[in-house]
Amino acid sequence: MPVPSRKDRNLRRLLAGLAIGALLALAPVDTSRAQDMAALVANSVRIDAGGQLIAEGGVEVFYQGRTLSAARITYDRAGDRLTITGPIVLVDGADTILVADQAELAADLTEGVLTSARLVLNRELQLAASQIQRIGGRYTQLDNTVASSCKICSTAAPLWEIRARRVLHDQQERQIYFDHAQFRVAGVPVVYFPRLRMPDPTLERTSGVLAPTIRTTSGLGTGIKLPYFLTLGPHRDLTITPYLSTKSGRTVELRYRQAFATGTLTLNGSVSRDQLIPGDTRYYLNGTGQFALPRGFNLYALGILVSDPAYLVDYALPETDRLASVIAISRTQRNEHIAGRLIGYRSIREGEVNSTLPTLIADLTWHRRFSGGPLGGEAGMRFQTHGHYRSSTDPTDPDGAAGPLPALGRDVTRASLRLDWRRNWTLPMGMLASTLGEVTADTYRIGDDESFAGRPTRLHGGVAVELRWPWAKSGAGGVGHVIEPVVQFVWAPKGTEVLPNEDSVLVEFDEGNLFSINRYPGSDATERGGRVNLGLSYTRVDPAGWTLSTALGRVFRTEDLGQFTQASGLNGRRSDWLAAAQLNLPMGLGLTQRVLIDDDMTLTKSETRLALAGDRYGLSGSYVFLSADPVEERPADIAELAFDGSYRINDVWTARAGARYDIEADRANRAGLGVQFRNECVSVDLSLSRRFTSSTNVRPTTDFGLSVDLVGFGAGTAAGPSRSCRR
Repeated sequence: MPVPSRKDRNLRRLLAGLAIGALLALAPVDTSRAQDMAALVANSVRIDAGGQLIAEGGVEVFYQGRTLSAARITYDRAGDRLTITGPIVLVDGADTILVADQAELAADLTEGVLTSARLVLNRELQLAASQIQRIGGRYTQLDNTVASSCKICSTAAPLWEIRARRVLHDQQERQIYFDHAQFRVAGVPVVYFPRLRMPDPTLERTSGVLAPTIRTTSGLGTGIKLPYFLTLGPHRDLTITPYLSTKSGRTVELRYRQAFATGTLTLNGSVSRDQLIPGDTRYYLNGTGQFALPRGFNLYALGILVSDPAYLVDYALPETDRLASVIAISRTQRNEHIAGRLIGYRSIREGEVNSTLPTLIADLTWHRRFSGGPLGGEAGMRFQTHGHYRSSTDPTDPDGAAGPLPALGRDVTRASLRLDWRRNWTLPMGMLASTLGEVTADTYRIGDDESFAGRPTRLHGGVAVELRWPWAKSGAGGVGHVIEPVVQFVWAPKGTEVLPNEDSVLVEFDEGNLFSINRYPGSDATERGGRVNLGLSYTRVDPAGWTLSTALGRVFRTEDLGQFTQASGLNGRRSDWLAAAQLNLPMGLGLTQRVLIDDDMTLTKSETRLALAGDRYGLSGSYVFLSADPVEERPADIAELAFDGSYRINDVWTARAGARYDIEADRANRAGLGVQFRNECVSVDLSLSRRFTSSTNVRPTTDFGLSVDLVGFGAGTAAGPSRSCRR
């Protein structure tokens, strides 16, 4: 049949309206219903001798957000009923579609019976039945029903399906109730449920059982997690997850979430009894909160507790060996930053004693940027206070080691005020010149350490002159080249450090701070003496889509003041050579390399990172080398190789693998394999991992995990690619 033009359809709509008006004119009609009239479009519309309205050929009815398409509709005015001949498609809102061969419905489409019908929810879950009954515009009842979100093929059973004697869909509560339900996999019955309730695909949250997870570890044996999600109102919920394993493991995991008008709160915790530590109750608690405060401030809170160091590894929780609980308030505006925080630390690292660590830390920072005034350029002011507290007051080793240890109980409070300024000039021949400087005043209060007792003060800073000369060239084919030599002269007082260094022990030397007046990351130490910072960078940009960036630099000092460690690369009158390169190719390859090499071509530090991304694969790898340095608490060299990769075998199968290998110790630290199957109706995730490292606190473990998610129930799982039916 030829498709009618828009002009023909409008004409038919007009004729349909006239026909309906003629029909309604046969009897008195409440004028309040005039605005509730349906719109009808069809190839032909007529009224027979009995007063019935008959519409045939490409029939469409639009009424109160519902759309009905059919081959033929007969409207009985006396019974206010519609007799519909299919194929029938009834769209009720954005998430409900009914497909049937025949139907008897009320005129408002909310009640009636459809035969040989299917109910499609959210274009994911299909429920097929011999008969579907619509009740009151809220309920849909299906008899002898088959439910599945899998693609239905005539040649084979779906991957999974639920067969039920009766199904009731509550459109208002968005719940699906199954009566005498049988869950089947590939046509084989697996589980029988006398009664079963599940959310429809449009519902984001409701109380009920979530998908179980199977986990097997060498320490706990095989176990199953069966989460139960409990809604506590529109803004709160609680997830309770019992976890039972074959090696007498008994665990209850809890997750509480609440949304407020100004923020969110999340609490995660678990309590366990197992044979790994017989007789002890093991536990974990983690809480996070984020809130918006008046005047643009933000509040962030984090708290964590754990019973023992191995608990996080044994139960696959986020691993950390120094537990930090934080309360922080901050505000960042265009030219101003304000932040205050209170941190509590507890170490579970082997060999560390909490009484000798700064377990309580408080910081307050105010940073403001403004114009340099008569000097020009840009200036800044930063005021900062800091304090940390150790519970120990004993100057000897609490573990009874021979000999005194310094600063085991040192407490420090500091207030600092820093001013900085920078101005740039453009010189002839494209040269760029800059002058910059900074000055900082510190006052300390130090307790429980006779070496630094009292209230010492310090005034320090530095000035620098910097000269850059970028050379740019456009080559054949639009290739761009940029070479930029940079020289920076820095002067700072020699001074003598008479203050404890708590926050600047580890110094990173890289292209980011090559031209910095002070390379120390904290405030306790400051870089002193005169020096020249030299650097050369080269960048190549190719229109084909790849770029190459390289940098080479070194620091020359007027004299060696013994400020830096050997492994930092900054010690001596001449620093190590800093070399860095970054390559990005259009095929999705990214390579970054950074090294520190001394004059004897001995490697001090090295970092290599590789990222490769394609349509079917992804790979990331890294190599890190750090030379030994007792000052940085690293008695031996560290060399580690790590990689993570995934490969999409086809549209539904994806494999992944990852590993970390300690080259110096010649052993693997971790290794893992995984495979995922995902299509339009199911997601299966299988993983196997092994942790090889061991200590007195953490044992080597093997972990096996299996999770299965059925698409179509609730809105939490997105559908994957659809399969094709084989013939």
